[in-house]
Amino acid sequence: MSEYHTPVLLSETLSFLVTNPSGIYADVTFGGGGHTAGILSRLNEDGHVIAFDRDADALRNALEDKRLTMIRGDFRFIRNFVLQLSHDREDLHERLNDGLDGILADLGVSSHQFDTAERGFSFRYDAPLDMRMNREGGLTAADVVNSYPKEDLERIFKTYGEVENAGRIASLVTSARAASKIITTGDLGKALEPALPKFAEHKYLAKVYQALRIEVNHEMRSLEKFLQGATESLKEGGILAVITYHSLEDRMVKNYIKTGNTEGKEIKNMFGAINAPLEAVNRKPLVPAENEIAANTRARSAKLRVARKAAVKEGR
Repeated sequence: MSEYHTPVLLSETLSFLVTNPSGIYADVTFGGGGHTAGILSRLNEDGHVIAFDRDADALRNALEDKRLTMIRGDFRFIRNFVLQLSHDREDLHERLNDGLDGILADLGVSSHQFDTAERGFSFRYDAPLDMRMNREGGLTAADVVNSYPKEDLERIFKTYGEVENAGRIASLVTSARAASKIITTGDLGKALEPALPKFAEHKYLAKVYQALRIEVNHEMRSLEKFLQGATESLKEGGILAVITYHSLEDRMVKNYIKTGNTEGKEIKNMFGAINAPLEAVNRKPLVPAENEIAANTRARSAKLRVARKAAVKEGR
């Protein structure tokens, strides 16, 4: 297994997620396989895990276990993948038709992606400005900064990165690209230099990079589609566990659990009940203990939200 991050909130996640040792579970962000290995350790010989990842690097970490099925793909298509697997695997067909016992999503970027210079996720290296989680297609971050209109760049930096002075950043980018195409992380850093606050350059750049990464990988749309597909794929009483790392993700997950949509709109049925298919298991998100944060810097901003698929009742 290549060098990946230590799984965050592992014991807490497993204690909520794995309720049936003979059940079928999905880990939709396989990464280095740490959470998947944890789930497998709590299952008996009848249990099964379906693991997803759209990054080819992650799939090279596949574990040797007959109870594991690996799928390369975007977790937004979880419902389609489960239906296809039910069709293809006679041994899992009936159980998958009943629904999954639990689904885990550990959002964000892996340490491997940050630490692999040529992936372009980090401003620590002078590398191609890529940021694609699936490198086989789609726009790169370089495409975004060189082709998007100033107004769209400002919207991305403000909405996805919560960047202060997003308009100025967008102007600096458009001015720099007019003189010379922005190809590398170093090029971008040089373009933004006049706006970087002293003694807080890294924190500011992190917001800019977050915004570009979210746009390149359509992360917010993928998360919305995933939440819908995951809900449809769970059996009644099945568990959804989501680990988030920034406020945009966490707000969407919180809203979906509470109202059944990522905007947080309370849409009521004819009986006056909110049309929310999930019920929160933990009213407040769980956060890592101080000792975990000290040992694993990725845990600093992690939050775990857990929900259970509600039974369909009259009046819901």
